[in-house]
Amino acid sequence: MQNLVIWHNPRCSKSRQALSLLDESGVEKEVVKYLEVSPTKEQLKELLKKLGFESARELMRTKEDIYKELNLKEETDEQKLIEAMVQHPKLIERPVIIKGDKAIIARPPERVEEFLA
Repeated sequence: MQNLVIWHNPRCSKSRQALSLLDESGVEKEVVKYLEVSPTKEQLKELLKKLGFESARELMRTKEDIYKELNLKEETDEQKLIEAMVQHPKLIERPVIIKGDKAIIARPPERVEEFLA
């Protein structure tokens, strides 16, 4: 099996649950604490493709205060949405699990089991 990568936020219970499921499965993985090292624009664009998302907004946590403060609800420029996630990685939905050319948002965490199958 290809290595997995999880974009993980240790403070998020769903992210911790997804990581625990990966640990239980025994699969090799790389844990990326994306709040400490923000992904690049290129990484986010690649992730959007792997997720099959048409808009960067699909990857955003739209209930975060920073989303409202930056008035991103009104933003239509995809590049500006991506840049907002680079500058404020808290906006990125979590946890993200990547395997090869596919990725999922592991919400609920049980999606991990489907993804590994």
